[in-house]
Amino acid sequence: MKTLTEQDYINAAKELGCEVAAIKAVAEVESRGSGFLSSGEPKILFERHRFYKYTNGKYYNKKEVIDGKEIVNTSNNDICNKTPGGYGKESDQHLKLKTASALNRDAALMSCSWGRFQVMGDNWQKLGYKTLQEFINKMYDSEGGHLDAFVRYIKAFGLQGHLRNKSWAAFAKGYNGPGYKANNYDVKMQAAYNKYSK
Repeated sequence: MKTLTEQDYINAAKELGCEVAAIKAVAEVESRGSGFLSSGEPKILFERHRFYKYTNGKYYNKKEVIDGKEIVNTSNNDICNKTPGGYGKESDQHLKLKTASALNRDAALMSCSWGRFQVMGDNWQKLGYKTLQEFINKMYDSEGGHLDAFVRYIKAFGLQGHLRNKSWAAFAKGYNGPGYKANNYDVKMQAAYNKYSK
Protein backbone atom coordinates (compact mmCIF):
# COMPACT_ATOMS: atom_id res chain seq x y z
CA MET A 1 0.00 0.00 0.00
CA LYS A 2 2.19 2.78 -1.33
CA THR A 3 1.31 6.32 -0.27
CA LEU A 4 1.88 9.37 -2.42
CA THR A 5 5.18 11.24 -2.30
CA GLU A 6 5.76 14.92 -2.93
CA GLN A 7 7.35 13.95 -6.26
CA ASP A 8 4.15 12.12 -7.28
CA TYR A 9 2.20 15.34 -6.70
CA ILE A 10 4.80 17.40 -8.59
CA ASN A 11 4.67 15.04 -11.59
CA ALA A 12 0.86 15.09 -11.68
CA ALA A 13 0.75 18.89 -11.33
CA LYS A 14 3.18 19.22 -14.24
CA GLU A 15 1.05 16.88 -16.36
CA LEU A 16 -2.13 18.85 -15.58
CA GLY A 17 -0.52 22.29 -15.68
CA CYS A 18 -1.72 23.18 -12.18
CA GLU A 19 -0.31 23.74 -8.71
CA VAL A 20 0.56 20.88 -6.35
CA ALA A 21 -1.60 22.63 -3.73
CA ALA A 22 -4.65 22.31 -5.98
CA ILE A 23 -4.26 18.52 -6.26
CA LYS A 24 -3.61 18.19 -2.52
CA ALA A 25 -6.77 20.20 -1.84
CA VAL A 26 -8.89 17.76 -3.86
CA ALA A 27 -7.26 14.76 -2.12
CA GLU A 28 -7.98 16.19 1.32
CA VAL A 29 -11.62 16.99 0.63
CA GLU A 30 -12.34 13.69 -1.14
CA SER A 31 -10.72 11.24 1.28
CA ARG A 32 -9.60 13.22 4.33
CA GLY A 33 -5.93 12.65 3.63
CA SER A 34 -5.60 8.92 2.95
CA GLY A 35 -6.63 6.58 0.17
CA PHE A 36 -6.68 3.46 2.33
CA LEU A 37 -8.37 2.21 5.47
CA SER A 38 -6.36 0.72 8.34
CA SER A 39 -7.45 -2.71 7.02
CA GLY A 40 -5.41 -2.07 3.86
CA GLU A 41 -8.55 -1.78 1.71
CA PRO A 42 -8.98 1.32 -0.46
CA LYS A 43 -11.40 3.93 0.83
CA ILE A 44 -14.70 3.70 -1.00
CA LEU A 45 -18.15 5.22 -0.88
CA PHE A 46 -20.95 2.95 -2.05
CA GLU A 47 -23.57 4.86 -4.06
CA ARG A 48 -26.85 2.95 -3.78
CA HIS A 49 -28.58 5.05 -6.47
CA ARG A 50 -25.86 4.04 -8.96
CA PHE A 51 -26.38 0.38 -8.10
CA TYR A 52 -30.11 0.93 -8.67
CA LYS A 53 -29.31 2.44 -12.07
CA TYR A 54 -26.94 -0.34 -13.17
CA THR A 55 -29.30 -3.13 -12.08
CA ASN A 56 -32.47 -1.41 -13.36
CA GLY A 57 -33.84 -1.36 -9.80
CA LYS A 58 -34.00 -5.16 -9.77
CA TYR A 59 -33.23 -5.45 -6.03
CA TYR A 60 -35.30 -2.50 -4.83
CA ASN A 61 -38.63 -3.41 -3.17
CA LYS A 62 -38.20 -6.88 -4.67
CA LYS A 63 -41.51 -8.73 -4.90
CA GLU A 64 -41.42 -12.33 -3.70
CA VAL A 65 -44.07 -14.99 -3.27
CA ILE A 66 -43.88 -16.78 0.06
CA ASP A 67 -46.56 -19.33 1.07
CA GLY A 68 -48.71 -18.15 -1.81
CA LYS A 69 -48.62 -14.52 -0.67
CA GLU A 70 -46.79 -11.74 -2.51
CA ILE A 71 -44.57 -9.77 -0.17
CA VAL A 72 -42.19 -6.89 -0.79
CA ASN A 73 -38.63 -7.63 0.28
CA THR A 74 -36.94 -4.36 1.28
CA SER A 75 -33.79 -5.97 2.71
CA ASN A 76 -31.58 -4.70 -0.14
CA ASN A 77 -32.95 -1.15 -0.21
CA ASP A 78 -29.88 0.17 1.62
CA ILE A 79 -27.70 -0.89 -1.34
CA CYS A 80 -30.23 -0.46 -4.15
CA ASN A 81 -32.33 2.67 -3.99
CA LYS A 82 -33.62 5.42 -6.28
CA THR A 83 -32.56 8.01 -3.73
CA PRO A 84 -28.89 8.89 -3.10
CA GLY A 85 -27.63 8.86 0.48
CA GLY A 86 -27.94 6.39 3.34
CA TYR A 87 -24.18 6.02 3.30
CA GLY A 88 -23.57 4.99 6.90
CA LYS A 89 -20.11 4.79 8.40
CA GLU A 90 -16.87 4.63 6.44
CA SER A 91 -16.31 1.17 7.91
CA ASP A 92 -19.64 -0.07 6.45
CA GLN A 93 -18.77 0.66 2.82
CA HIS A 94 -16.88 -2.54 1.98
CA LEU A 95 -19.66 -4.62 3.58
CA LYS A 96 -22.17 -2.87 1.32
CA LEU A 97 -19.90 -3.54 -1.65
CA LYS A 98 -19.62 -7.22 -0.69
CA THR A 99 -23.40 -7.57 -0.34
CA ALA A 100 -24.02 -5.82 -3.66
CA SER A 101 -21.25 -7.82 -5.38
CA ALA A 102 -23.03 -11.05 -4.48
CA LEU A 103 -26.01 -9.74 -6.49
CA ASN A 104 -24.14 -8.14 -9.42
CA ARG A 105 -20.37 -7.74 -9.13
CA ASP A 106 -19.71 -5.35 -12.02
CA ALA A 107 -22.64 -3.10 -11.09
CA ALA A 108 -21.42 -3.03 -7.48
CA LEU A 109 -17.82 -2.13 -8.41
CA MET A 110 -19.02 0.61 -10.76
CA SER A 111 -21.28 2.02 -8.02
CA CYS A 112 -18.38 2.99 -5.72
CA SER A 113 -16.12 5.98 -5.67
CA TRP A 114 -12.57 4.79 -5.05
CA GLY A 115 -9.41 5.78 -3.24
CA ARG A 116 -7.69 9.01 -2.40
CA PHE A 117 -9.53 10.99 -5.07
CA GLN A 118 -12.86 9.10 -4.93
CA VAL A 119 -13.07 8.40 -8.67
CA MET A 120 -16.27 6.56 -9.61
CA GLY A 121 -15.80 3.01 -10.89
CA ASP A 122 -18.31 3.56 -13.68
CA ASN A 123 -15.79 5.85 -15.40
CA TRP A 124 -13.29 3.06 -16.09
CA GLN A 125 -13.83 3.04 -19.88
CA LYS A 126 -13.74 6.84 -20.24
CA LEU A 127 -10.46 6.84 -18.32
CA GLY A 128 -8.84 4.41 -20.73
CA TYR A 129 -8.63 1.26 -18.61
CA LYS A 130 -8.86 -1.97 -20.64
CA THR A 131 -11.30 -3.55 -18.17
CA LEU A 132 -13.19 -2.69 -15.01
CA GLN A 133 -10.96 -5.19 -13.21
CA GLU A 134 -7.82 -3.32 -14.30
CA PHE A 135 -9.22 -0.16 -12.73
CA ILE A 136 -10.13 -2.02 -9.50
CA ASN A 137 -6.67 -3.62 -9.28
CA LYS A 138 -5.09 -0.15 -9.49
CA MET A 139 -7.35 1.05 -6.67
CA TYR A 140 -6.19 -1.80 -4.41
CA ASP A 141 -2.55 -1.40 -5.46
CA SER A 142 -1.45 2.07 -4.33
CA GLU A 143 -2.26 5.75 -3.97
CA GLY A 144 -0.17 6.16 -7.13
CA GLY A 145 -2.94 4.22 -8.88
CA HIS A 146 -5.48 6.59 -7.33
CA LEU A 147 -3.54 9.62 -8.55
CA ASP A 148 -3.26 8.15 -12.05
CA ALA A 149 -7.05 7.70 -12.16
CA PHE A 150 -7.49 11.30 -10.98
CA VAL A 151 -5.18 12.66 -13.71
CA ARG A 152 -7.01 10.60 -16.33
CA TYR A 153 -10.36 11.86 -15.01
CA ILE A 154 -9.32 15.52 -15.12
CA LYS A 155 -8.17 15.11 -18.73
CA ALA A 156 -11.14 13.00 -19.86
CA PHE A 157 -13.69 15.47 -18.48
CA GLY A 158 -11.79 18.64 -19.44
CA LEU A 159 -11.34 19.99 -15.91
CA GLN A 160 -7.69 21.12 -16.23
CA GLY A 161 -8.64 24.77 -16.72
CA HIS A 162 -10.83 24.87 -13.61
CA LEU A 163 -8.10 23.21 -11.53
CA ARG A 164 -5.42 25.49 -12.98
CA ASN A 165 -7.49 28.63 -12.30
CA LYS A 166 -8.74 27.39 -8.92
CA SER A 167 -12.31 27.91 -10.15
CA TRP A 168 -13.53 25.70 -7.33
CA ALA A 169 -17.26 25.96 -8.02
CA ALA A 170 -16.83 25.01 -11.69
CA PHE A 171 -14.36 22.28 -10.75
CA ALA A 172 -16.61 20.83 -8.04
CA LYS A 173 -19.58 20.80 -10.43
CA GLY A 174 -17.55 18.83 -12.97
CA TYR A 175 -15.93 16.54 -10.42
CA ASN A 176 -18.69 15.96 -7.86
CA GLY A 177 -21.76 16.59 -10.01
CA PRO A 178 -24.45 19.27 -10.00
CA GLY A 179 -25.31 18.66 -6.33
CA TYR A 180 -21.84 19.73 -5.16
CA LYS A 181 -23.20 22.73 -3.21
CA ALA A 182 -25.10 20.46 -0.81
CA ASN A 183 -21.74 19.25 0.52
CA ASN A 184 -19.91 22.58 0.10
CA TYR A 185 -17.24 20.88 -2.01
CA ASP A 186 -16.16 24.18 -3.57
CA VAL A 187 -15.83 25.94 -0.20
CA LYS A 188 -13.92 23.01 1.32
CA MET A 189 -11.54 22.80 -1.64
CA GLN A 190 -10.87 26.54 -1.52
CA ALA A 191 -10.06 26.27 2.20
CA ALA A 192 -7.81 23.24 1.68
CA TYR A 193 -6.05 24.96 -1.23
CA ASN A 194 -5.42 28.05 0.95
CA LYS A 195 -3.82 25.78 3.55
CA TYR A 196 -1.54 23.93 1.11
CA SER A 197 -0.55 27.01 -0.91
CA LYS A 198 1.02 28.72 2.10
